[in-house]
Amino acid sequence: MADAAHGVGGLTYDPRKRALPPEMNVLLALIGITLIFEILNRINGGSFLFNMRDNVDALFNQQRINIILLQVAITGIIAIGVTQVIIVGGIDLSSGSIVGATAMITMSFAQTAIVNGNPNPKAILGDWAMDLPVIVPIAVGLACGLAAGLINGLLVAYTRIPPFIATLGMMVSARGVAKWWSNGQPVSFPTESFGALANGDVLGSLTFGLLSWQGQNPVVVFAVLAVLFHLIMVYTIYGKRCYAIGSNEDAARMSGINVARHQVLVYTIAGMLAAVAAIMLTSKNLTAQAGMGVMYELDAIAMAVIGGVSLAGGRGSIVGTVLGAMIFSVIISGFTSIRLDAYYQEMVKGAIIVAAVVLDQWRQGRRAK
Repeated sequence: MADAAHGVGGLTYDPRKRALPPEMNVLLALIGITLIFEILNRINGGSFLFNMRDNVDALFNQQRINIILLQVAITGIIAIGVTQVIIVGGIDLSSGSIVGATAMITMSFAQTAIVNGNPNPKAILGDWAMDLPVIVPIAVGLACGLAAGLINGLLVAYTRIPPFIATLGMMVSARGVAKWWSNGQPVSFPTESFGALANGDVLGSLTFGLLSWQGQNPVVVFAVLAVLFHLIMVYTIYGKRCYAIGSNEDAARMSGINVARHQVLVYTIAGMLAAVAAIMLTSKNLTAQAGMGVMYELDAIAMAVIGGVSLAGGRGSIVGTVLGAMIFSVIISGFTSIRLDAYYQEMVKGAIIVAAVVLDQWRQGRRAK
């Protein structure tokens, strides 16, 4: 009995049973997928990530890297909010439609009065809403997202409607608002200051040009929000309550957590993050259309699940979601680099979403054994 473990019920540490963190598995998958596309491009005489042109003095293909990052930034912002909703045991199908409605309303308060010396032909509101300070459309957009998220949260928390149905209703309603706002017509011609929100170079300015490329601001916003909410989820009571509610709602309620109030807060934050994505998207495109954000909610859910967030709730991380978003973007950019037709890409995206859910079910099965 001399070799028996003390204080652990006779259990001993077995290094063979040590598992990698979920985020590490996702990172390895990201590296593997990137290598596959690099090999496929090399076979075709090109390169996925590296510069192959003699007249350009650069190691990496900066244009492709920029595209990968920009592709992931807008939907990634939504995915940060969706991640918190899923961890708390819910689901949000409305984020893409909230983007569409918020985009239309926000751009209406960001328009300039004069276009090429003539009155704005796309003006929606009166002269009072023209050439407003940039903080006004930002505040209006955030308020729209907050209101939509608050309604989602109140429906889920206090009516006990399944989150799928509550957010499905918001998805349909918000898309209807987006189409009704300007009778389906685009809203265009923002002020210069609003257009600079997404098309500027804030990081280049802060690093004296060392990390400078035009239009990087959505990536910077995504990175800042990811770091912020990672810290919140890991180190604050808010994050601990999210995991507690998602793991066992009844136990969380018995431990003194106001579950309903916390659910409202989570959905409200998700709605506001969808509004941030809408503001970045409209600023980037310099226009708003009612069809903006279509399928963004499914892409965001797929990013979260690929990153290790469990659809059963209670497990996952913002870091994993960011890596899942990178995988999603690398796959899309990789298919473009090998010239795969767009409709095949849509088919593959659908397969990725299904595969992500299957993977989540498999992970839950393994943990249950």
